[in-house]
Amino acid sequence: MAMVNSAEYRQRIMKMRPNVYIDGELVGRDDPRLEQGINVMSQTFDVAHEPEYEGVMTATSHLTGEKINRFTHIHQSVEDLLNKQKMTRLYCQKLGGCVQRCMGIDATNALSVVTYEADQKYGTEYNKRFLKWLANFQKNDLAGNCAQTDVKGDRSKRPHQQADPDLYLRVVEKKSDGIIVRGAKAHNTNAPYVDEIVAIPTRFLTPEEGDWAVAFAIPSDWEGVHLSCRAAAPRARKRLDSPGSHYGDVESLTIFDDVFVPWERVFLCGEHEFGGQLALLFALYHRHSYTGCKPAVTDIMMGATALAAEYNGVPNAQHVKGKLAELISVAELVYAAGIAAGVTGQKAPSGTYVPDVIYCNVGRRHAGLNIYHEHETVADVGGGLIATLPTEGDFYNEVTGPLLSKYIMRNPNVSAENQHRLFRTLGDMVCSSMSGISQIAGIHGGGSPVMEEIAILGSYDIEAKKALVKYLAGIKD
Repeated sequence: MAMVNSAEYRQRIMKMRPNVYIDGELVGRDDPRLEQGINVMSQTFDVAHEPEYEGVMTATSHLTGEKINRFTHIHQSVEDLLNKQKMTRLYCQKLGGCVQRCMGIDATNALSVVTYEADQKYGTEYNKRFLKWLANFQKNDLAGNCAQTDVKGDRSKRPHQQADPDLYLRVVEKKSDGIIVRGAKAHNTNAPYVDEIVAIPTRFLTPEEGDWAVAFAIPSDWEGVHLSCRAAAPRARKRLDSPGSHYGDVESLTIFDDVFVPWERVFLCGEHEFGGQLALLFALYHRHSYTGCKPAVTDIMMGATALAAEYNGVPNAQHVKGKLAELISVAELVYAAGIAAGVTGQKAPSGTYVPDVIYCNVGRRHAGLNIYHEHETVADVGGGLIATLPTEGDFYNEVTGPLLSKYIMRNPNVSAENQHRLFRTLGDMVCSSMSGISQIAGIHGGGSPVMEEIAILGSYDIEAKKALVKYLAGIKD
């Protein structure tokens, strides 16, 4: 099989047992509130079949030699890292935002490195299990969610110090045929409409925290898994249908209520030092993905700003040009950091390529620090109509419709309908529940700026820079 289309993906998702809760209601995967998120995921199956994206959206499996969807691939070269970044930017441009499926590729690549190294140290069989699972993941073109962020409880306390030890996902029992896990993971984009949930640790762990050093993969409708979900999407259109209005997002608080995981699906269990390594490595891969997706988001903000200026009749205003230059700088500097991270990436002992820590983190940090400024820029140039535009129905009312078409006019070379379409889209982008999700995700997705700062300072050789100044100053220790 190796690659499927969206119809096949939808068919298998719809067969899953109901374990999704929205606003207190147990729903199936056919619930309309999941549709926009499923539409996003569907594109990752169909676009991969388009000839123009051959080699970017597709890859060659290092396990079988078959052509596979790149979202199921393990990076085998610098070229793979660069194509993953390019793929992410292209998809996010098409979808108007987060492609969502990147969590699966980032989690599997991290696991391919850590399971191998754990086996080398402890003689375990995690990598063998993982590769068997991965072969099926690739063969059936499955989609994955990475459940990493624990709910954490009291942030001043470590996992083993919590009043309730379940506030970090942990192993509560080991059996001959598997383990029992209990806990919850937060902020799980796409969990209701993926095939597999891949759970990994969220932080460094100490020797007494082996129970929390657990990684595994299970189907998203697995017994004992409850998905408490919040859906967000652009406001529904009555007449002004548009591609962007069909895409949305669903976040899950994923609860593991004494879930049994068979050993063949367990990829780490008790090796505390590798729990921390796995947490950091997934974050690194995910931040590299952000150097593809965040430039795409900025591309869209840039286009929105330029179009709003044109429709308002001020495309040549100097302050508008300055704002566009700022947006271009952010988009391309972040993307350049991702390219640098790929080019300077290193081959891990497992054979998987790992992007550079510094370039990944400076790129992701720069994107996160600028996300609100980008929304502010669109609001500034677009004006207050973004927030106060009358409802769509009023534009088609026999009394108010002609009047609204008259008074929405700005640039006489742009039709009233196109003015209406733009400002309704701008409202979705910066003044809606969907935009709120996008803004918070822009800061915290893949790690908040402070986490990038920790990674940068922990990896950068400051002493070497001090030595440079000592040399120039003639200081001898």
